[in-house]
Amino acid sequence: MHASSSPAPHRFSPRSLGIAAAVVTVIIWTSFIIIARASADPARGGTLTPFDIAFCRIVGASVILLPWGWLLAYRDRAQGVGQSAFFGVSPLSWRVTCLTGLFGGLLYAMLAYSGFAFAPAVHASVLMPGSLPLWTALLAIFVLNDRITPARALGLGLIVLGDLLVGGASLLHAFDGGSVWKGDVLFMLAAMCWAAYSVLARRYGLNAVRATIGITTFAFMTFVPVYGALTYTHVTAGQLFTAPLKELLFQAFFQGWGSVVISGITFTKMIQHFGPVRSTMITALVPGLSALGAVLFLGEPLAWNLAAGLALVTLVAKSALEWRTADELPSSRRH
Repeated sequence: MHASSSPAPHRFSPRSLGIAAAVVTVIIWTSFIIIARASADPARGGTLTPFDIAFCRIVGASVILLPWGWLLAYRDRAQGVGQSAFFGVSPLSWRVTCLTGLFGGLLYAMLAYSGFAFAPAVHASVLMPGSLPLWTALLAIFVLNDRITPARALGLGLIVLGDLLVGGASLLHAFDGGSVWKGDVLFMLAAMCWAAYSVLARRYGLNAVRATIGITTFAFMTFVPVYGALTYTHVTAGQLFTAPLKELLFQAFFQGWGSVVISGITFTKMIQHFGPVRSTMITALVPGLSALGAVLFLGEPLAWNLAAGLALVTLVAKSALEWRTADELPSSRRH
């Protein structure tokens, strides 16, 4: 008789994990745009201000991530490895926590939610995820010594044209007293901040979980106590202490648990497999999906220039999987 041997446990390949992370990220980002516009738009009867929603996002994520971060930092200290920061809560060093937390945790949330108070979700669909490849490619040149291939340059040119079709029209109406252009500018700045985070995550080779914990720790320690105190003393017009509890809990759950904890980890995991530039090009699928959702669920019109801008940035997403550089290939294919 032969001794029976149990089969080896099945392990997902790095490519399968990368694709799964990309799918989850795209779904959550699409929902994020629709829900954020419905919540932050004053005309839709929302009681929370953009900074209130950012507060709920950070607090909701912190409920899960801060204890997790403390545990990781404690284990690191016990093993004599790693550099924890912020009272032993962030499992990253002070420098990395502050850099990634400033761009990926604090500024992105404040700028993005503020933009939804001025501009429609369709504009956000093009100008936030749609412009990520542009900002990431430019930053990667200086931070990662990356290069722009002719095919990628063509794609980035399409993104610029798409952004101009959307943002240019709102800038023309600025002279008529319109305010949509303010949201467009805020969306572009938010995209730039998230691109900076994605490049930094690649630069420092950050673990997906630790990176998400680090940026949340920074945002919690710097924003939550300050804004909470300003709202409580009525220095700001926040509604944290007057809004319905169910609305606060919903924002904490979706914006915090979904948009930060889950998509933060899957986005960083996607960067590890595809690289920062290809990852943000894959997320260019989000504009078309979120714009369709804005039309169906929010009743927003889709003007010709918006449709043209969406078509251009979506073309980039279709071509993204065919663009490769040596540093972006999975490790198994670099030999």
